[in-house]
Amino acid sequence: MDRINKILNHHLFNENLEKNRTAEADRSFCRHDMVHFLDVARIGMILNLEEGLGIPRELIYGAALLHDIGKHRQYEEGIPHEQASALIAPEILRECGFAEKETSAIIDAILAHRNSDVIPERNLRGVLYRADKASRPCYACRVERECSWKDGRKNKEIFY
Repeated sequence: MDRINKILNHHLFNENLEKNRTAEADRSFCRHDMVHFLDVARIGMILNLEEGLGIPRELIYGAALLHDIGKHRQYEEGIPHEQASALIAPEILRECGFAEKETSAIIDAILAHRNSDVIPERNLRGVLYRADKASRPCYACRVERECSWKDGRKNKEIFY
C-alpha cells in the first residue's frame, strides 16, 4: 500500500481534500471526505473478494480515494465532479508511482462512477460504482427525508 500512502501525503490530494471540506462545511447531506473515500475503498475490496475479481488492492483504493476529489469544483464552477476528479487524479497517480495503464483504468472508473450502465461490470468501473452507492448510510441519516436521492436508491439496510 506504499502508493496509496503516497496519495494520502500528496500535496494535490490534500489541497483538494481541504477544498472539499471547505465547500461542504455547512452541508447536511453526505460529504465527500476521507470517511467516504475509505468506506468506498473497503466496500470495493469486499465486492472484489466476494465476486472473485482479482482487482489489485491499490487500484481499488486509488480509485476510491480520488473519485470525488474534485467535488468542490462542481460547487464552485458547475463542472461535474467525476470530470473534475479525472482532471486532478492523473498527476497524483503518476507522482505516486502508478503506471500509465493503471492510471488509465483508475481515470476510466472515476469517469464512470455516476453511470449506472456500469453496475453489472465485473471490473474496476463496476466495483467503484457499486461501492460508492453502497457506502451511503441513509439508514442512519438525520436529514434522509430531505435528500434528493429517490427512495429506491437509498440504503435503508446494511449490506457491507
